[in-house]
Amino acid sequence: MARAQRLNLLHRLTPVRLEEQARLPVLTSPLKTPSSNARLSRLDHAAPIRSRAADEGNIQIPLWSVPLVLVVLYICLFSGLGALGLVTPDEPRYAAIARAMAETHDWVTPRLWGTPWFEKPVLYYWTAGAAMRVFGVSEFAARLPSALVALLAVLATAWTALRSYGIGAAWYALLMLPTSVAMIGFARAASPDMLFAGLLTAAMAVACEMLQKPRPGPLLRIAFGFFLGAAVLAKGPAAVILAGGATLLWAALSRQWRASFRFLHPLIIAVFCVTALPWYILCALRNPDFLRVFIWQHNFQRYLTPVFEHRQPFWFFAYILMIAMVPWVWVFCALGGRLRRKASSTNSPGLFFASWSGFIVLFFSLSQSKLPGYILPAIPPLFVLLGGEVARSLEQGGRSTAWQTGATGFIFLALAGLLAEPGLRAARLVRINDFRYLEAALFIAVVGGLSVLVLSWLKRPRTAFIGIVLLMIALLEIVNVGILPQMSPLISSRELANTILSQGQTAANVAEYKLPRSWGYGLHYYFGKEPKEWTPEMPQPDWIITTPQAALDVYDQGMRIQIVDHISPPTILLLHVMR
Repeated sequence: MARAQRLNLLHRLTPVRLEEQARLPVLTSPLKTPSSNARLSRLDHAAPIRSRAADEGNIQIPLWSVPLVLVVLYICLFSGLGALGLVTPDEPRYAAIARAMAETHDWVTPRLWGTPWFEKPVLYYWTAGAAMRVFGVSEFAARLPSALVALLAVLATAWTALRSYGIGAAWYALLMLPTSVAMIGFARAASPDMLFAGLLTAAMAVACEMLQKPRPGPLLRIAFGFFLGAAVLAKGPAAVILAGGATLLWAALSRQWRASFRFLHPLIIAVFCVTALPWYILCALRNPDFLRVFIWQHNFQRYLTPVFEHRQPFWFFAYILMIAMVPWVWVFCALGGRLRRKASSTNSPGLFFASWSGFIVLFFSLSQSKLPGYILPAIPPLFVLLGGEVARSLEQGGRSTAWQTGATGFIFLALAGLLAEPGLRAARLVRINDFRYLEAALFIAVVGGLSVLVLSWLKRPRTAFIGIVLLMIALLEIVNVGILPQMSPLISSRELANTILSQGQTAANVAEYKLPRSWGYGLHYYFGKEPKEWTPEMPQPDWIITTPQAALDVYDQGMRIQIVDHISPPTILLLHVMR
């Protein structure tokens, strides 16, 4: 009996269990205020964003979808990286800087033909230079970093769709994003644009995961700090502005201001600083004018003034966004109203994705310098939303998706019919002799567009959706294999430079005269040395590269020339000066 009384007394003196403590009122002294640590700890008690993945119906992904996804990723992101020579003024410059780093082993100061060049940070030069060391100096190596980070962006988008809306949304996003014009184009660009967009997408995907958890773990914090720091290394402090601005816009719309403090955790800040700052500090120590040129000229002046002559109207990015979404632009336009209603809930993941994309477009619309690649980071969150909406539509019968895919098929069919005759005529004008690939592309566009249209009419929206994917990869592979190699001499200086070098000539024997900037930079890259700019007062060179119009000026100088026009007509002429 005495033992039972002692056990009863011990039970009454035992501390209250944790689940009972949570229900007890907390008594605090009026003379003491809760510490800041206590306030910050309350931020992790509830997830600011509620995942909609549990709302997904019974969606099953067939086994054949795995090889389909692999084929889509390969053809859209990696196939044909070297089919086209380096084009535009930017690709030869960026590739030349990466090649110089690989050759000189100076991985700190970017140098364009021996001169420090501080237009962009160093990450693209590091990755492209490393690819050149492994695979050799080539267009493939120069564009491989963009393709790899495009893959990262696609996987991050699919993961975010999976965590937010379920496996159906992830699968559709995984097929839609890589087949969009934006990803196909910039995955093949030897530039920092895709690196910046892909790394920022990865950072924001981690941010969304952090907001869907009551208490983010250290792994998520390390990943967010690393990806954001790498994005700063890719293109500059705009990464912090875009990530911070998108998060604050979401916090304002959802009225969850406390949640934004999750991204100021000391671990995140430490990882970000370790990732991004060492190169900036080292480059500034070696180059005293680095901060002035890079931060002031190429960031603030570029944004606030049209000094770099990229002035466009405020609504410029509206139609750029529509082009970037092709062939899924009809899905985007049709689902816009539902996306707005879907994002109306304060804890909806759709509101976060809309804020992520909307802030980027708005921020660069206010800039005085506008280029299409600026809004590339705004594209992935739109495909998270579209993936979720297509999955929902098909789960409910797919009526809306049916007419959207049908409209896409009709556009393919109409464009093929309208462009067939002008396309063949233009091919003859630029002296393309092999019409097989162009005719094959037109044929596939007609057959594929008609098939998608019929499948939509037969109420087979899921099959019609797959038909659009197959149509895109078939057309793209034809372009990569047969059309781009034939177009390369018309828009790139690669074939022209190789022809001159194969004849034993060097840049010292070649002069350029009134060439477009893209051809001048390209020749400089492929020659490894800048050709001299010829003027009538100079001695006659052995070769002159010029335009057809400027060739008349050379002829008027009384020079005996032979036109070698089988390389890049009718855009560029190679003139052999007769002695």
